[in-house]
Amino acid sequence: MQLISLAQAGHTVSSDLLKTEFNVEDLNPPVMDGLDDLLSVRMHPFILAGSSQIEISASGKYSKNIPLKTVTSIVDGLKKLYIQKLKPLESMHRFNEFVSPALTNSDFDAKPMVMLLGQYSTGKTTFIKHLLRSGYPGAHIGPEPTTDRFVAVMNGTDERSIPGNTVAVQADMPFNGLTTFGSAFLSKFQCSQMAHPLLEHITFIDTPGVLSGEKQRTQRSYDFTGVTSWFAAKSDLILLLFDPHKLDISDEFKRVISSLRGHDDKIRVVLNKADQVGTQQLMRVYGALMWSLGKVLNTPEVMRVYIGSFNDKPIHVIDDGPMGAELFEKEQDDLLNDLKEIPKRACDRRINEFVKRARAAKIHAYIMNQLKKEMPSWYGKAKAQQRLIDNLETLFEKIQREHHLPPGDFPNVDSFRETLKGYNVDKFERMKSKMIQGVDDMLAYDIPKLLNTFRNPYE
Repeated sequence: MQLISLAQAGHTVSSDLLKTEFNVEDLNPPVMDGLDDLLSVRMHPFILAGSSQIEISASGKYSKNIPLKTVTSIVDGLKKLYIQKLKPLESMHRFNEFVSPALTNSDFDAKPMVMLLGQYSTGKTTFIKHLLRSGYPGAHIGPEPTTDRFVAVMNGTDERSIPGNTVAVQADMPFNGLTTFGSAFLSKFQCSQMAHPLLEHITFIDTPGVLSGEKQRTQRSYDFTGVTSWFAAKSDLILLLFDPHKLDISDEFKRVISSLRGHDDKIRVVLNKADQVGTQQLMRVYGALMWSLGKVLNTPEVMRVYIGSFNDKPIHVIDDGPMGAELFEKEQDDLLNDLKEIPKRACDRRINEFVKRARAAKIHAYIMNQLKKEMPSWYGKAKAQQRLIDNLETLFEKIQREHHLPPGDFPNVDSFRETLKGYNVDKFERMKSKMIQGVDDMLAYDIPKLLNTFRNPYE
């Protein structure tokens, strides 16, 4: 501080200056330009005490920014942004109970995930075995429904299978949110660990074959569609596997695919075992698959379908038509290249999912606040709540118009209505505009600053 005072007094700062004796009482204290102006602004004491960077937001108010010197990477910055700005908003408005459980450090640090979905005996487990060049602990392959549980194939020091209840409580694994599905599901979930160079970069989620008829809905002791939706939100890539002999998309499989709504960019369709039919049959099978997918995936774009035979056996072409082994090899190379790009895109995907979550939390806060505002102060609360539940579509439209929000970001009305029936709307809290402004500033300033400061840690 004395050196700063001497420099401001006109002395040249050098090693000789340190040897010169000065009367400390004759020195003026250091002057900081702009400090008086900053202190004259009436600000919240928490902002002054806890932040080394203060920035004026678009609304003209001061907002707290995370000092980049305390951040080591993009992922570390997202963790701090979540704890300081997004998680308080989620906790206040019960976002974790309605939409998605709260995130933990393991959710940010987890390796990219690839989930495989399909009906039984479409080659999901064989696909993983083909990529690993070996089977994983607990893998069963056969023409009948063999995989009866969700299996997370991860990297580990030795080969072992860990039961689901144990996996869900381990802090270093990103599966804590599965506890919401209860012990009935956790008994049908396991983690298979093995040392493998591919698993150092990617985690595979093997799933039970989707059943047909009422067995899917009544004979499973857990919410299969809900679990699939949870894994879809965590996954970086979702592979829908089809068999040339199992092209029919049952009502249950359609429900599962519908649960992937909002993750269309992650979905890849694989027509597996394509070498089991001839050229003419393959052409008809491809057309039938595209027709079936067109009825389920309500998108104007054409879904990319990879054709191949992903197993350890050499490709065997039935006839010598124009679509021979070369076609299958090129299609398989395209899909494998897509898989190789997953670790490079993991950081972008993580930021994308974080931004989607922040937007969803904002809209959830607006919904809960509007529900609270619509409730009467004294009498008739039960009837008012039932009226709000019955007219949720109108409520969503009102919030959308009032706050100029995109309709695609709103939750599914039917699912939200079912969840809302178990709560007392009168107990909800009013929204704090300061929290909403903090999330807006996070999206507008903090995340772009992170991207400009740090490089992709997965490259």
